[in-house]
Amino acid sequence: MKIIHSAIFAVTLLTAWSTVCFAAEVTASCTKRVESYNYLVDYSGSMMMKHVAVREPKIELAKEAILKINAAMPKMSYQGGLYTFAPYSVIIPQGSWNSCVAECAVNTIKSDLEIFGRLTPMGDGIKMHETVINQMPPQAAVILLTDGHNNLGMNPVEEVKSIYQTNPNVCFHVVSFADDAEGKAIIDQIVALNSGSVLVDGLQLLQNPAVCQEFVNSVFCQEQILVTEEVVVLRGVNFAFDSFALDDTAKAILEETVRLIRANPDFNVRLLGWTDSTGPDAYNLRLSQERADAVKNFLVKMGIPSNRLFAKGMGKSYQYNNATKEGRYMNRRTELVFFD
Repeated sequence: MKIIHSAIFAVTLLTAWSTVCFAAEVTASCTKRVESYNYLVDYSGSMMMKHVAVREPKIELAKEAILKINAAMPKMSYQGGLYTFAPYSVIIPQGSWNSCVAECAVNTIKSDLEIFGRLTPMGDGIKMHETVINQMPPQAAVILLTDGHNNLGMNPVEEVKSIYQTNPNVCFHVVSFADDAEGKAIIDQIVALNSGSVLVDGLQLLQNPAVCQEFVNSVFCQEQILVTEEVVVLRGVNFAFDSFALDDTAKAILEETVRLIRANPDFNVRLLGWTDSTGPDAYNLRLSQERADAVKNFLVKMGIPSNRLFAKGMGKSYQYNNATKEGRYMNRRTELVFFD
């Protein structure tokens, strides 16, 4: 996750007519990191026990954590599911995620099951979930909510390692309710298997909204860009499908942008290229870079020093509705962010 605080202006090159709009606002741009995710909740006897720090059942804390994550997620379309292990069960099968349905489903998870005699086969549960993981659209995330106990069956660390070998497009993240050294050690080993894994203490996530939001951003967003000052919108620069060519309308509006850049000589400009959601992630990342480069090359030809311009491909955009032709066209754009 990356946060840019130094932006002064954002110039968004959109569709429709040649108009310049100014608005003071705070915006956040999330580059989608995953297409699918699952919650995998530890439902064992130890999770029915009260957390030593807050004296509440850990399973209740896990349910509350899911609701908070659900509420903080980017407003984008995902494939999602909700599952438990020890015992393994399907609460919401993998499919189009509906936040409202999920809220009701979470409340069906019980917190008054037997504690004693219900051991924790975490490794077995992860192994059983592999069938679902194999069917998840990449990129995929598994959010494991657990206290880290494993006292029966397969080694959970080895099972996660095995899944990574056959499913390189999945990543495990952990919301930890561990309250002893043994549970923390197992969780640390799982997280250490993948540099992209995110670990968050469950109590901190529940008590601090900023921690919750940071976890959500880290799991679901490749990059978080915060713009906190004047937003300048230039309408009329977009790209045809599968193209990074600038048409005459776009060039005319970029000439107007040149004057704006020259009027702010103390600032550099970050050029962020975007695509719609059609096609593979790797292809769209390359195409978005080509679009950002096309804008940069034009501005350089118009006399803007290249060392003031930084082009970056951001990949797929979901700011506008990709289910419509107009929405896809509006997502195929380049944004300019002024920074010192």
